[in-house]
Amino acid sequence: MSIGAAEPRTRRMSAPERRALVLAAATRAFAKGGYSGTSTDAVAKEAGVSQPYVVRMFGTKADLFHAVFTRALDEIVRTFNDKLDTVTIDPSNPQFWAELGSAYGELVLDRDLLLVMLHGFATSTDDVAAVSRTAMSGIYTLLRERTGCTPEQARLFIANGMLINNLLAMMAPEHADDDPALGELWGSVFSDSTAITLTGDESSSETDTVS
Repeated sequence: MSIGAAEPRTRRMSAPERRALVLAAATRAFAKGGYSGTSTDAVAKEAGVSQPYVVRMFGTKADLFHAVFTRALDEIVRTFNDKLDTVTIDPSNPQFWAELGSAYGELVLDRDLLLVMLHGFATSTDDVAAVSRTAMSGIYTLLRERTGCTPEQARLFIANGMLINNLLAMMAPEHADDDPALGELWGSVFSDSTAITLTGDESSSETDTVS
């Protein structure tokens, strides 16, 4: 009698992989419910694990949100650093800012990441606010040190990025055709190729606006 091939064993996930799975699930859960409206039980259901498992891995809900929020903000820094490694850095050139902004725009099209950022910025607990302040300082410092831009250019770039966050969160692209003013505002920060043109130079806004 021939013996059939043995069933392949299911590979056990490593601890980092399990942590990443729960963090991804927590990102989805917090994006939907915000900090106050999301429990560790909701995260566990999203991840397909038990609530005690989530608590053992991350601790309190505050600890878990801290990890999720920090992960999202770290992704912004990574995105900027990766882009700055590949472009010609010239803060006097609007195209440089457009390319850097496009990289950010692609990142925040991940709606779960976008909403987690906004929930984090709006959460007033001391530890979460501290993460927000550290991230903002870090992004500003990165722009100033890696691009050699002026404080004003860095400020405008960050301010335009925050505007993009809010426009995407309110689903402005889906309703831009229904409201001429909203469409004009949307067009002023997005090109017709849908690449974000966040610029550090206010004088270039006219040429970036889609009529």
